[in-house]
Amino acid sequence: MEPLTSFKSAQQIQIDTGQARIFLRQMGRGPSLLLLHGFPQTHLMWYRVAPLLAQQFTLICADLRGYGQSSCPPSDAAHTPYSKRVMAADMIAVMKQLGFESFSVAGHDRGGRVAYRLALDFPQAIERLAVLDILPTSEVWHRADKRLAIGYWPWSLLAQEEPLPEQLLLAAPASIVDNALGGWGSDPGAFPASIRQAYIDALANPARVHAICEDYRAAATLDDEQDQADYTKGHRIQCPLLVLWGQNSVLNSWYTKAGGPLAIWSDWGRDVAGQPIRGGHFFPEESPLETAQQLGLFFANAA
Repeated sequence: MEPLTSFKSAQQIQIDTGQARIFLRQMGRGPSLLLLHGFPQTHLMWYRVAPLLAQQFTLICADLRGYGQSSCPPSDAAHTPYSKRVMAADMIAVMKQLGFESFSVAGHDRGGRVAYRLALDFPQAIERLAVLDILPTSEVWHRADKRLAIGYWPWSLLAQEEPLPEQLLLAAPASIVDNALGGWGSDPGAFPASIRQAYIDALANPARVHAICEDYRAAATLDDEQDQADYTKGHRIQCPLLVLWGQNSVLNSWYTKAGGPLAIWSDWGRDVAGQPIRGGHFFPEESPLETAQQLGLFFANAA
């Protein structure tokens, strides 16, 4: 199944939030479900999962600001426009313009960070939340060690001051994409040439590369600080939370002393469940049927 073929029934929409222009594809019928992607991907990462979920839900597959076909708003010295708080506000504006005052959301990687920030900042709008192969940002930094510095190089490399990371990404976009898609426990054979090329093309755009680096700089500063502030104040995720991670992902082995991903997330939410899925970090593309089944069962229980 080719990515664009799987979205042939989807409506392409551009929404101006006043702060950014967000590109999305909408498809399916039923309760609303927002799907958010990670790095180095775009909304196309859902091409195998979306047709399955569209049988139950109205899907909104959006590109985060700075990624895919969405705009790249100017940043500032504090990286505020690329904090997950601001990126979450984008999605609230998008969903309201689409007519959804409340909705469910699933996010993978960077999109997972936007997704749980949605649940913390806009609890009245989020019915159910699923996070895919992540831990809360402050937990990652608090537990960081040599394994993170070497194994998850975007966290430290892309957070460096400009222009070094921008220059590195622009110099070798194909190498960056191939390293990511072939690493972190995933099978590079799960990604067809067309989707790989779409990710590479996005990293050939200087404005987009700068925006992506600003996303990581925000994670090392504002996102971490805001997470810590919420945790200290006792703010927790109120809606039901589903935690999924790859069996071959580092999340399945690095945090065993802390009880694993489910135990860590259980300290951030009131109603938390989850399990590993066959595959690595990019398991939605490696195991789309299992991913869709787990998400479908969880979100079908939304009020």
